[in-house]
Amino acid sequence: MLEKVEELNMDKVIEEFELLSKDAERVQRETLKKILEDNASAEYLQSLGLNGRTDPESFKACVPLVTHKELEPYIYRIIDGDASPILTGKPITTMSLSSGTTQGKPKYVPWNDELYETTMQIYQTSFAFRNREFPIKNGKALSFIYGSKQFKTKGGLAARTATSNVFSNAGYKCAMRALQSQCCSPDEVIFGPDFFQSLYCHLLCGLIFRDEVQFVSSTFAHSIVHAFRTFEQVWEELCTDIREGVLSSRVIVPSIRMAMSKLMKPNPKLATLIHKKCTGLSNWYGLIPELFPNAKYIYGIMTGSMEPYLKKLRHYAGELPLLTADYGSSEGWIAANVNPQYPPENATYAVLPHIGYFEFIPLSELDNTRGQPDFLCIDPQPVSLTQVKVGEEYEVVMTNPAGLYRYRLGDVVKVMGFHNSTPELKFVRRSSLLLNINIDKNTEKDLQVAVEAAAKLLAEEKTEVVDYSSHVDLSEEPGHYVIFWEISGEASEELLHECCNCLDKSFVDAGYISSRKVNCIGALELRVVRRGTFQKILDHYLGLGTAVSQYKTPRCVGPTNGVVLQILSENVVNNYRSTAF
Repeated sequence: MLEKVEELNMDKVIEEFELLSKDAERVQRETLKKILEDNASAEYLQSLGLNGRTDPESFKACVPLVTHKELEPYIYRIIDGDASPILTGKPITTMSLSSGTTQGKPKYVPWNDELYETTMQIYQTSFAFRNREFPIKNGKALSFIYGSKQFKTKGGLAARTATSNVFSNAGYKCAMRALQSQCCSPDEVIFGPDFFQSLYCHLLCGLIFRDEVQFVSSTFAHSIVHAFRTFEQVWEELCTDIREGVLSSRVIVPSIRMAMSKLMKPNPKLATLIHKKCTGLSNWYGLIPELFPNAKYIYGIMTGSMEPYLKKLRHYAGELPLLTADYGSSEGWIAANVNPQYPPENATYAVLPHIGYFEFIPLSELDNTRGQPDFLCIDPQPVSLTQVKVGEEYEVVMTNPAGLYRYRLGDVVKVMGFHNSTPELKFVRRSSLLLNINIDKNTEKDLQVAVEAAAKLLAEEKTEVVDYSSHVDLSEEPGHYVIFWEISGEASEELLHECCNCLDKSFVDAGYISSRKVNCIGALELRVVRRGTFQKILDHYLGLGTAVSQYKTPRCVGPTNGVVLQILSENVVNNYRSTAF
């Protein structure tokens, strides 16, 4: 299939998806059958007594719901070099690393060629629908993508982020050419060992090929915002490089310098044009279309934990549309954005029924067991892909071709409708509670809403929240919420205290409000950190091997994430306690 990717026919891709989605239940049964047949010799499946059966009923009766924790003993045997069929029929030779920003350390997830195939199926499907609404010509993409550090596990397996596993595949470049999405930066920039040097060169390559750039993208919205915040700092240096045809001395990696030297030649006319464009902007509004006049849109994952960056991204984008990318995780892909005309806040994702087997746990079942003793908790009963109901929320359960069976992904989605017979999902949040002290239940979304409400007060003084995180402080009685803010400018003590009160009042969960009123939860604390603090957190994760294109700011720093909490605490410049209750 990948050898023929150059001949990709967009109409045919859409036609195939329409066909698959019209009979999603049958496709799901066939997909499960193939996964189980291909991996019938796996020790894990054999131990569960399937005895060659591949129907969904037997599968659900024999195979338990699991989280990563239950699979870790099997995964670590693979990592340590056990080549016997443990989770899959064929040996696993590569591991993906999750970003690690949720638990404080990356998870190992098995990766194989079948997962690469599903990635391409998602890319092709979403591109076909996207290109129908926003057609692009053959050109280039300014893609802020970065390979992570690769290392070998004790057993000799390659380990790197899931995005790096995709970028490193031999068929990736060919596939991107077929999708008219060839990156304007050379491989040496994408896989460079130093993030900032790679970012600087991505920006430079984009400017060199500015007339050919058809869209600007990254895996996550955060990376695009970070790139153009960096551009604000280095644009004059970039102009000098272009004018003189010589790469800045800040780039010292020999392989990057060599690759960039092949692209560079003195171009005073272009340098003068870019300088004029930048000095003519008001507070950098509309920067992206000014720099890249033929760009049709900006593309990346913009939902969930990326929503807080949309305001800044829209500022840089001006009138260019923001198109959110597809729905997936380090464990595998789930759904494609087949309605790219919707703004990110309203985006839905249609499940591709042939890339994995999917089940959904009704959230009402999970809510009923939360807080119950273990012996009273009944295992949740998931429903199949076609049994979900519009308007209901569910936790996603995935079975993929790389050894994850009935794996609880930890994502909560809402069913917004159906595309033929396959559901269209809206990502809601991670299923784990974020902030919780007493009977309060506040999620990542609740935190985002509170921060956005308080940030509106800051905007009156032309200051913005650059990034934020939170922590539950139990060092004193009663425990209280701590919100960390990095802000872009100066704000008065009075205003920041007002923001602190606004944050406290914006958590509208009944358990939180009642606990605050009787002092079972203490006054919320706003801690303002110095500029560059969240860059230090990013640097910490880069040091652990996380790729920037897979990085997500940790929105709640728990006790297992001591290093990040230390970085935040050491950089506090002011703190305020709420007087809202």
